[in-house]
Amino acid sequence: MEQFAATVNAAEYPPHLKHKVIFETFNKLAPSEAMLLINDHDPVPLRFQFESMFPGKFTWDYLEQGPATFRVKIGKL
Repeated sequence: MEQFAATVNAAEYPPHLKHKVIFETFNKLAPSEAMLLINDHDPVPLRFQFESMFPGKFTWDYLEQGPATFRVKIGKL
């Protein structure tokens, strides 16, 4: 079973807080730690934001790809 330093279920947050909480959680990770993101849609726009803000400093691995639930392991390099 995968181990995560943190889990963010984006559905639990209002839209204006989702990305803020996700980025705050990522920033708290130590190098080599990972977080689990759970979302109700494919978080492609979020991935583009990660690529812009943290180029080469993260990993993005889908653990589940819908249709109702998306689970993404986001690691800090």
